[in-house]
Amino acid sequence: MQPQVHVGRRKTAVARVKIVEGSGKFVINKRTLEDYFPVELHRRELLIPFEVTNTSGRFDVHVRVEGGGPAGQAGAVKLGIARSLVRYDEDFRSALRGARLLTRDPRMVERKKYGQKKARKRFQFSKR
Repeated sequence: MQPQVHVGRRKTAVARVKIVEGSGKFVINKRTLEDYFPVELHRRELLIPFEVTNTSGRFDVHVRVEGGGPAGQAGAVKLGIARSLVRYDEDFRSALRGARLLTRDPRMVERKKYGQKKARKRFQFSKR
């Protein structure tokens, strides 16, 4: 299989993911998985596509991710991995779709409006 780059997005984070058959090694922005994502919750989120498809430890993952924060980046990498797995084997599509791993999360930060403190919060009202 020729390794192809697949894009995953979440909030403002963009991840370019490439998987190749190997021993389960992760390289994220030239750093190890534990070094880049010190929070266990984010590391576990990345591994969900492999657990759903029973391919844990079968692929080496190379990721270039930018923008957003750790949670958004983890979600972007998860989507990129899921898309890469589908490209590798089309039979994975139904399992990944059932686990809702192929759907891009459309939620974005709502913009701040003028005359307000934040997107929805108003300035304090004073009657007098």
